[in-house]
Formats: sequence, C-alpha cells, structure tokens
Amino acid sequence: MLRLGLTGAAAALREHVAARRARAQAARAAPPGDPRERHLAGLRQLTFGGQNAEAYWDRSGTRLVFQSTRPPFGCDQIFIMRADGGADGSDARLVSTGRGRTTCAFFFPDGARLLYASTHHGGGDCPPAPDRSRGYVWPLYDYDLYTCALDGSDLRRLAASPGYDAEGTIAPDGRIVFTSMRDGDLDLYVADADGGNVRRLTDRPGYDGGPFFSWDGRDIVWRGWHPTDPAELGEYRTLLGQGLVRPTRAELFVMAADGTGMRQVTSNGAANWAPFLHPDGERIIFSSNLHDPGRFDFALYLIRRDGRGLERLTYTESFVAFPMFSPDGRRLVFCSSRGAAQPREFNVFVADWAD
Repeated sequence: MLRLGLTGAAAALREHVAARRARAQAARAAPPGDPRERHLAGLRQLTFGGQNAEAYWDRSGTRLVFQSTRPPFGCDQIFIMRADGGADGSDARLVSTGRGRTTCAFFFPDGARLLYASTHHGGGDCPPAPDRSRGYVWPLYDYDLYTCALDGSDLRRLAASPGYDAEGTIAPDGRIVFTSMRDGDLDLYVADADGGNVRRLTDRPGYDGGPFFSWDGRDIVWRGWHPTDPAELGEYRTLLGQGLVRPTRAELFVMAADGTGMRQVTSNGAANWAPFLHPDGERIIFSSNLHDPGRFDFALYLIRRDGRGLERLTYTESFVAFPMFSPDGRRLVFCSSRGAAQPREFNVFVADWAD
C-alpha cells in the first residue's frame, strides 16, 4: 500500500512538472507590464502554476526559498530553487518533510541551512481550513520553528512552545526574529540561532507579525495592528482565543534590532503587509490595498521610513505581495497573480530594480 501511495504521488508530481514545463515553454517572458511600473525592468516569471508565495533570497543572491501548494501536496511545503528558476521553471526542490503545513522559510547567513515553520509535529495531514462564517479570518495553526540542511536532512525543532510560532527570519549574525503566542498575544520575539535566549520585543495588545531584519541587521521592519477601541479589542481577543485573527488592517513599523526606537511608518487604515527594507536602510517596500476601497486588490508600494514619499510600484494584477530586495538592491522578487491561468494561482517573479 505504501509503495502504491508513493508511486501515485510521484506520478502526480511528474504530471505537474510536465504541465509546468509546457506552460513555461509557451510563456518564456512574464506577462506584459504596465508602463507606470518604471522600477521593474526585465521582469521574469519563475514558477508556473499552483500557489507559490513568500519567496526570499539567500545572501549570495543566487537562490530562493519559497512555499508552494502543488501536486501531490494538499497544502504549503517548502522548496528551494535557483534565482533564475531554471530554464523551464522546474528547478524547484522539496526541502520540508511533505507532512503537515509549512510557512515562512528563510536562509541562514551561511546559506547551508534553512529556517521554516511547520505543523508536522501534530500529524501528517494538512490542518483544517478556518470556518469563514465570521468573515475573512486567518487560522493560527500550531506551528513550531525548525531548521534543516538544504536537502531537508538534520531537522531540528527550535524554541518550541504551545500554539503559534512562525513568521521567522534571520539577521546576518544568525539571530532569529519571529511571531509567537507564547505569552498570550501575537508579539515579536528574538532568539539565538539555536533557539536559545528567547526575548520578547513587543508588548502592545494586538497583532505584530511579518518581521524582517534589514540586510545589515541593524533594524527590524514589521506589520502590526493594535486596536484601542474596546469593541475591536474585544473581538480581537475573542478570535485569538479561537486560534484566529482578522487581517483586514495593519500598519507598518520599524525599530532597532534590539527592540528600541519603535516608530510607526504608515497610518492609512489599510491592510499593509510584507514590508522589507531596501539595502539603503531608508526605503521600505510593501504590499497594500490602500488604493482599493473594496480591499480586494493588492499592489506593491514604496515609502521612506519616515513615512514620506509614498509611491505605487505595480498595476497589472489583482494580488501581489512578499516583495524582497536582493542583498545588493539590484533585483526584486515578489509573488503575484499576474498572468494566472487558474483562480488563486500565484507565481514567483523576479525583476531588475530600476532606481
């Protein structure tokens, strides 16, 4: 029975790769851009089909790690690929266990190991989708942080605690910043590379998440929502008790890597997500629906860390997020629905950054 199951999974994966190769051959270049996208040159599509998200560079700028839902997997697993995606989009290699659900992978500074979050300690099945009867909510699955070698071996569990530990990224010295519910709220924490010396950075009631160190390790940028209205705070805490969060609003924040000097960057009331600092340390790229009153359309934006100089960057898709500058600032990776052949299809794109 196991052999039959593995054979079926292998066949499904081969079929998916063949279909992806055919699509890549039919569309070598990314779909045409918009003339207003003046910062994006030489746009290239790296994946073809499935739901591909959170693609992040290694420090050499030659590899990407990302999460993907694709056959034979029913929910996100972690893959790595060359930064050019391979000639036909088929360079991606599975790194995670193939069990449970994974998210938020990142390279360690030496490029020899990865960090990611997974639910596989709780079982091999994909965790159930949330009940949408209360509107659009995100589930806070029982994730723990893991590290592994680039081939998936030498898997180690870090800083384990009950509930949600995810959204981890890494500083140049190996320190980890992540979001956790270990003290009853969704706050940011830092830990050593081995998971030791865990320290809390934020303590305002509400959600703090999606943190990234700057490429030089001096700063942390993240998204947060801290309701002060008693009714909103009450709903937030009720949902949190049910393992849910409603991600319809978030502002951007920046602080020093030691947790001091916290500063709010945006105040627009929109869903501002996935911020990342340009290597110059002054500009932040992020995804937002601030232009869409219905809150269904996301584009990339650029803003200075003092909140000035807001500029829209993309125009041609209904969803784009997870932007990240390469360490030298010359390239940008992001995930988008542009050119999607199927509903809820998201692919990885790379562009040369034109300043």
